[in-house]
Amino acid sequence: MSKVLMKGNEALAEAAMRAGCKCFFGYPITPQTEISAYLAKHMAKRGGVFLQAESEIAAINMTLGAAASGVRAMTSSSSPGISLKSEGISYIAASDLPCVIVNVERGGPGLGGIQPAQSDYNQAVKAPGHGDFHMLVFAPSSVQETVDMTYLAFDMADKYRMPAMILSDGLMGQMMEPVEFPDRENIPAEKPWACSGHKNRREHNIINSLYLKPDILENSVRDRYKRYEEAENELPDAEIYLCEDADIVVTGFGAAARIAESAVNSAREKGIRAGLFRPKTLYPFPKKQLNEAVANAKAILDVEMNMGQMIDDIKLYTECRLPVYFYGRTGGNIPSAEEILQQIEACSMKGEKAECR
Repeated sequence: MSKVLMKGNEALAEAAMRAGCKCFFGYPITPQTEISAYLAKHMAKRGGVFLQAESEIAAINMTLGAAASGVRAMTSSSSPGISLKSEGISYIAASDLPCVIVNVERGGPGLGGIQPAQSDYNQAVKAPGHGDFHMLVFAPSSVQETVDMTYLAFDMADKYRMPAMILSDGLMGQMMEPVEFPDRENIPAEKPWACSGHKNRREHNIINSLYLKPDILENSVRDRYKRYEEAENELPDAEIYLCEDADIVVTGFGAAARIAESAVNSAREKGIRAGLFRPKTLYPFPKKQLNEAVANAKAILDVEMNMGQMIDDIKLYTECRLPVYFYGRTGGNIPSAEEILQQIEACSMKGEKAECR
């Protein structure tokens, strides 16, 4: 495989086609528009369907319809657009349909700005829509990882019959890095549950999310949660960096963790034993790996491009055994490695609390 220099958004779009995506429905919004633009240019040539919907709401419901037919389908947007898609995401989960949803996050709430942020963690992990359900959430921290996780998202969405989200951001989407694409065209096998025309070969399939009898709905939800339990046992993944002897473990995901790694290296040069824990899957969260990473630590410093949305999960999954401090930038501001280093130094001195700015 040879490497090519690509922008994160365009690399994601290329990876989706190579992973077997046959239908894409989207609507322009900064900073994810390059995904739509790239697919508009290339998808028809590769035997797929690209459609710019009239709205984000239309796009997510078109994705539902395509997924119901058994093809690999994808939609993408940025933070306000994902909010508009939330009802449709709930319908997709209730219908037990696999698809991929891309969120290239920007600052909020509301329209906010067009600069990078990570303030959709709670939405992605805790409340992507109404009702009892989850979706898989992958958080890349490089363009290559964006490519790899796009393949994985399609595969795992099919395996567990549930929506999967790639939680990117404006920094990851706009940056350029050399990437490799696996030498394969992943064409999924026929799905026996799909509404693709039965021609007397199988039972007539119906995709449904409405259950008027409470017991039937409860059984449907409980069956779904059995698959979530399988995913929680099989899928959690994380990067653990220099944590074996770390006194301070920095936690972060995506772009923030990428910057934090530089700060950890600088702290090591100053004699401060720092390490990094980066969850690659936000759902299911890598709880076991987190506890392994902080086994010898004296404190945790959580770094995010928001006001501290993952910090409660860090406290929960470590059962509050360690002090957990926080440093975050929001509104589209990106923390620098120097800023994070200062917070690591503060945590290493007399247990000072890292201040949120």
